[in-house]
Amino acid sequence: MANKYQFFTIPNSKRQKFTYLDMASNTFLKEKDALLAQGYEVEDDSIYADSAQEAVEKYKSNYIYALEEYNASTNPYYSLILIYKWLKGLFVRAK
Repeated sequence: MANKYQFFTIPNSKRQKFTYLDMASNTFLKEKDALLAQGYEVEDDSIYADSAQEAVEKYKSNYIYALEEYNASTNPYYSLILIYKWLKGLFVRAK
């Protein structure tokens, strides 16, 4: 059975400065809070993988981005979400 991993990155590091946590860990929430306090941000959705190494490989391949792009191209709901994020970004930059 696959484990669920959550990835965290340092903002503006282009996904190069990252770490991850196994979400099944008893200390997940405590470790997550510590990472967020250190300036890390949650990156993408969680990744299911049979091992930490596989999860890192999927993360480095931008696996979630590819899934989001596929969903956006085949499901109108995801297209609307991406449009909302784009518009939100425009308003934030305009301020």
